[in-house]
Amino acid sequence: MLYLNIFKVFAPSAVAFFVGIIITPFLTDYLYRHKLWKKKAGKIAPDGSATPIFDQLHKEKEVGTPRMGGIIIWASVLVTTILFWLLSFAPGFSDKLNFLSRNQTWLPLFTLIAGSLVGLIDDIMQVSATGDSRKAGLPFYKRLIIVILIGAIGAYWFYFKLGMTAIAIPFVGQLEIGWLIMPLFIFVMVALFSSGVIDGLDGLAGGVMAIIFSAYTGIAFFQNQIDLAAFCAVITGGTLAFLWFNIPPARFYMSETGILGLTTVLTVIAFLTNSVLILPIIALPLVATVISVVLQLASKKLRNGKKIFLVAPLHHHFEAIGWPASKVVMRYWVIGIIFAIIGMILTLIK
Repeated sequence: MLYLNIFKVFAPSAVAFFVGIIITPFLTDYLYRHKLWKKKAGKIAPDGSATPIFDQLHKEKEVGTPRMGGIIIWASVLVTTILFWLLSFAPGFSDKLNFLSRNQTWLPLFTLIAGSLVGLIDDIMQVSATGDSRKAGLPFYKRLIIVILIGAIGAYWFYFKLGMTAIAIPFVGQLEIGWLIMPLFIFVMVALFSSGVIDGLDGLAGGVMAIIFSAYTGIAFFQNQIDLAAFCAVITGGTLAFLWFNIPPARFYMSETGILGLTTVLTVIAFLTNSVLILPIIALPLVATVISVVLQLASKKLRNGKKIFLVAPLHHHFEAIGWPASKVVMRYWVIGIIFAIIGMILTLIK
């Protein structure tokens, strides 16, 4: 049984990687042929102000490089999931290889695809804009409302369908919180959605996300949630396929269709593995990203425009003080691996 479970987890991951590699040339051809990139480099800060330092750092990077590379991730996950589900009906194949199940993977798959499609709409609006593409796309508040709605569906499923009413506290045990599990779920999803700005340097978001989902593959496996472990491994495989082409110089960017799907599904997986209080450790680079943005906005508002960082989020601050982008990315990977390991240990402590 152990060998079958190992095969069930890692075989789909490898398949997802190769599916992503295979579909990339077709996607690349389409993106470049139709010039699906931002027409003007730079961005607008969450408070609506200009970002001159960021614009200077990235004035030649965003124009000419297509967005929507995240399609590779969710498309490879979807194709692999359907493939192994179909193989379970084929003569000579074991139905035990199918990892699509109601209690472990229905909700994560729905969340991934829903978030990714919302992100895809935003990306299409940005690359299709005839004016300033920095101001194009779905407004932030609309994306936030949609994320809250997706979170509400997930919260309902956890509380009413799965009967989840407690969260695990390391070294202490289970804390019963009842219906409060629902607003907590929505809050975590919104917080992770805010961390999507980590998609700002070649290879950064892809590497960080691959590390996080690898950690959750191990956590789910040791919790004997084999279907969920396989699903996390498939996301890892698809993300690594994307990363293969996103390593500097990036062939394309992950953009909203990738990062929005990954951050929303991460919430579901954290709750399914009852590790939501350990999530900030496992996903430390995401947490650092959110905190740096919040601190920057608060400082500008409360200190008459004074900033803490040269530019936020934090990875762009390091870039602004002279670190090569590759150094920032690789150090984020290293930190991500170390804290993912620590988080795994804390999650598995009884």
